[in-house]
Amino acid sequence: MSGLPFLAPFIAFLQATKYPLFFAGAYIEGTVVMLTGGVLLRLGQVEFWPLYASLILGDVLSDIMWYWIGYFGARRFVLRWGYLVGATPEIVQKMERRFHKYHLRILVISKLTMGFGLAVPILTTAGMLRVSFKRYCAINIIGSVVWVGFVIFVGYKFGDVLAYFPEKFQVASFFVLIALFFVGLRFLTKRLETVNW
Repeated sequence: MSGLPFLAPFIAFLQATKYPLFFAGAYIEGTVVMLTGGVLLRLGQVEFWPLYASLILGDVLSDIMWYWIGYFGARRFVLRWGYLVGATPEIVQKMERRFHKYHLRILVISKLTMGFGLAVPILTTAGMLRVSFKRYCAINIIGSVVWVGFVIFVGYKFGDVLAYFPEKFQVASFFVLIALFFVGLRFLTKRLETVNW
């Protein structure tokens, strides 16, 4: 660190704002930030309860945002911007067909699997179809408690695996493990897109 004095203020900033940054990361992205939090927990850089609370809060508020986007303008949003988040009109129509009948199961499974890449269309569809907001929030809070805990645990175990790598390869190994996790998740998403709902 003595050779890089400009990093000291940046590192101090990160240390002072790590939990608000985890909140923002969970709100914007989610799973990668949760995995990273688990690894940092394993490395002793964060404490469990503030990490867990900030990730749950960011995750739930993000889901609420998607609900209200669906409630107030999903169709226009999907037609104009949906491609940016994977919410194509075809995927939303596929969800609508079964959503009324199975919305409780769909929301629970979506929350506990991060939708296998279909979370945004599912969450906006819930708003678009006017699923009870109280019920929606209850499902998402319970799901977040379980999902965030699970992903932190997986990240923690990634931290255990990283201990087997030489120190100079740990950062690269971390990114490879996360990439493999998401390749597997993407494979499952592609398989689910071919299922006739």
